[in-house]
Amino acid sequence: MNRLSLKPRVIEALCEIYDPEIPVNIHELGLIYGVDIDSDGGVRIQMTLTAPACPSGQLLPEEVVAKVRAVPGVTDVTVEVVWDPPWSPERMSDAARLQLGLL
Repeated sequence: MNRLSLKPRVIEALCEIYDPEIPVNIHELGLIYGVDIDSDGGVRIQMTLTAPACPSGQLLPEEVVAKVRAVPGVTDVTVEVVWDPPWSPERMSDAARLQLGLL
């Protein structure tokens, strides 16, 4: 399986994970800053949280690892939580804004 065919399936898995406080998946919410896949199927994800004191601070990255690891072809998953740039509502997709009534 090559990286190009694996990335859409990894993103699809990320879209199954919802922030417990906002009824939008973490991809549309703009919490995923980067998805890199190496030639062996190892996935490195950079993500953030809506706030440093987010009550889901431990749970969301663990759920990301579990969901992405379940994608066929993924051999390893590393999640790095980053705070720069800080998350803001402007990072949300138009679909997320629409869903939350912000458009």
